[in-house]
Formats: sequence, structure tokens, C-alpha cells
Amino acid sequence: MATFKKPCIHCGTLVDGDARYCPTCASSTPFAHHCPSCLREVTPAQAVCSGCGRQLRVACPACGVATFVAEAACQSCGATLMVTCPNRRCGQPQFFENTKCTACGKKIKLK
Repeated sequence: MATFKKPCIHCGTLVDGDARYCPTCASSTPFAHHCPSCLREVTPAQAVCSGCGRQLRVACPACGVATFVAEAACQSCGATLMVTCPNRRCGQPQFFENTKCTACGKKIKLK
């Protein structure tokens, strides 16, 4: 089925509308930012998620600078904000503050 192409919000590449990843920048969210806790669509202008109330700005674990939670890396130092789900069958990247995996539900141990 033919779909219209949409620009990736991260790099601007035109991507098929049904794509799950951007082929240029490899973003898993090429069309919108999502809350790392409830996966609701959010924007950088929001202070909290309208779905679960989560703060959308956190201190980077590497540099301590406030950064937007829907990015995979700190906007200041570039350090990753993701950890891997400990479930061997899942292994999906998860936000470093999540207490359980949004894909399989397994508990994630916080360091």
C-alpha cells in the first residue's frame, strides 16, 4: 500500500508514513516524541506529560544539565539516556528512570 512520505522530526529526511525507524538517523520516533513512561505523544514545549503527569525535563545522569526526556541522548553532552531491558527476549531500549519496561513489563533495576 502506498503511503505519503513525512519528514523525520530529527533530521528532516522524507520517510514513508508507516515507517518505524528513520533510515537516515535511525530514530525510532521519526514523526513524534513520546513520553518514556506512558508512550503518549509529547512536545518539547510541555512541562509534564498530559497522560501520566511525568516531568518532561530531567537532569542528565552524566552531566547534570536539564534535558528533554523524549530524546535518546542528553541535549547538552550527548550521553545516552537509555538502558536495555534486562529481559533476554525483549532487550528493548528504555529510558534510564523507568522502573519497568514499556515493551514487556519486566522490572528494571535502577542504579
